[in-house]
Amino acid sequence: MKMHQTTFRYSIILAIILLAAFVRLLPHPHNFTPLGAMALFGGAFFGRKALAFLAPLITLWISDIVLNNFILKPQFPQYYPEGFIWFNSISIYLAFLMITALGWLTLKKVRVPRLIGASLGASVLFFLVTNFAVWQGSSVYPQNAEGLVACYIAGIPFFWNTLLGDLTYTAVMFGAFALFFRRSPIPAGYEGTN
Repeated sequence: MKMHQTTFRYSIILAIILLAAFVRLLPHPHNFTPLGAMALFGGAFFGRKALAFLAPLITLWISDIVLNNFILKPQFPQYYPEGFIWFNSISIYLAFLMITALGWLTLKKVRVPRLIGASLGASVLFFLVTNFAVWQGSSVYPQNAEGLVACYIAGIPFFWNTLLGDLTYTAVMFGAFALFFRRSPIPAGYEGTN
């Protein structure tokens, strides 16, 4: 019976992550996406570490394939290489894994203050990692401390949408999970979070 309860719970978690990934494919303001929320959610609720990291990561990868090849590339062909794009920016995936680890480590017990802190941390991590990658090897920014600072300053307008997206989608995803188990029959032995 316990295996059935775990499978049911993991199915709900995965369904919420898949819905969030689908939202990435809809029109939205730059950086206002559920990326950080997906990583935090998987890290917080999958009891097995491998699933906590792999399920959101694979979902991100699949949504990237669709987004890059079938939505963005036809609209902006000048920014995309010829052929099918299997993989995008490694810095996004690195930031995503770090955010998943943040969720895994800080959200064993999901409480609103922790959730807000983790969401803010996710936004900052994403900003720092991805803008560092933009600066590294850039022909636009000098490869020194001043260039790095200039790159971070240039990224600030995008940071606000990342922050709002992470806070919004974290509230929606974690709230939907809590509401689902509050309103539907709770499987025997379910204790809320990990």
